[in-house]
Amino acid sequence: MQWASRMQQIPPYLFLELDNLVAQERAKGRDIISLGIGDPDQPTIPVAVEALKHAVDNPQTHRYPNYLGSPEFRQAIADWYNQRFQVQLDPHNEVVGLIGSKEGIAHLIWAMAEPGDIVLVPDPAYPVYHTQTILAGAKPYPLPLTAQNHFLPDLRAIPEDIWARAKMLWLNYPNNPTGAVAPYDFYQEAVDLCRTHDVLLCSDGAYLEMGFDGYKAPSVLEIPGAKDVAIEFYSLSKPFNMTGWRIAAAVGNSSAVAALGTLKSNLDSGPFTAVQDAAIAALQSDPRAFFADMNALYQERRDIAIRALHAMGIAAATPAATFYLWFPAPFGMTAAEATTYFIQEAGVLLTPGEAYGAHGQGWLRISLTIDTPRLREGMERMAEAVRNHPPA
Repeated sequence: MQWASRMQQIPPYLFLELDNLVAQERAKGRDIISLGIGDPDQPTIPVAVEALKHAVDNPQTHRYPNYLGSPEFRQAIADWYNQRFQVQLDPHNEVVGLIGSKEGIAHLIWAMAEPGDIVLVPDPAYPVYHTQTILAGAKPYPLPLTAQNHFLPDLRAIPEDIWARAKMLWLNYPNNPTGAVAPYDFYQEAVDLCRTHDVLLCSDGAYLEMGFDGYKAPSVLEIPGAKDVAIEFYSLSKPFNMTGWRIAAAVGNSSAVAALGTLKSNLDSGPFTAVQDAAIAALQSDPRAFFADMNALYQERRDIAIRALHAMGIAAATPAATFYLWFPAPFGMTAAEATTYFIQEAGVLLTPGEAYGAHGQGWLRISLTIDTPRLREGMERMAEAVRNHPPA
């Protein structure tokens, strides 16, 4: 049976491959510590769990949900943006519910980009921006994220002929995989350029609630007039520990929201209403204390891992946000070589940077979403492997 030819253009999904690698090693009886996928290890915020229990008992939640998200969920998202970012949203025209951000990101690209269009995609970046652009028949144009530029794309370096063909610009701050953050002035520049060139600015805000040492991330929609050109994805997965619940929203530009909603209504039936009710309870619970506890835990883990990497002689920057550490592979290894080495010699799985794009070559990512004692053990195993490795 022949696959569609478009499938030849996309690689297997990275984290599925990493899951398979860990399963193979564990089948051999090895104890593997996975520092790969960014999946919170802590329980979901309790108020959401309790709300879901009650919602599931209501037979009305067992019916088809609202395609675009329930009016109550969209209102809760709008209220949250007003409270958290001082951004005013019309819940009817500027908010759409999602079955997690991943599907929303894919569907927005399908709704907005077509063959011949260019989509401006950071490199390295969450792979979905790139792969879904290809599946839509458009062309990804890579924007290098380098340490020299604090892992921000140089938007002024994009040639005019590329801007002329561009349909969308993807940004993701706080950033996966680098942990970088974007200042307000950068967002202002991005909004101005997208307005000048009639490009949709797409902000993936999966880590907006994650910050350390007092850092608090802004929303791109805080920029005056941003809704003229920008849409933002707000996911409950990481801040509320709800990755498996699949609940998020896209907010902002009404035309982009309508395009996304139109496509989604032809492809899915919206998030499970009981999950939306649980999300409403989480958003309305004043979750600031919950966020503070989670961020304190991740900051503790960040500091443990950073100290260990520095002791190994690895130059790792200390991120102000996210639960990721991004650092160069030791001893001049490629990321793939280092990933294999640490699996074989330490029983520790890291994520190779090139999986996020060509400019991730030579870099590795650690996720801090693992029990703290196991993180310590993993870092100790890595340190032992580095001591045993003869430098080239």
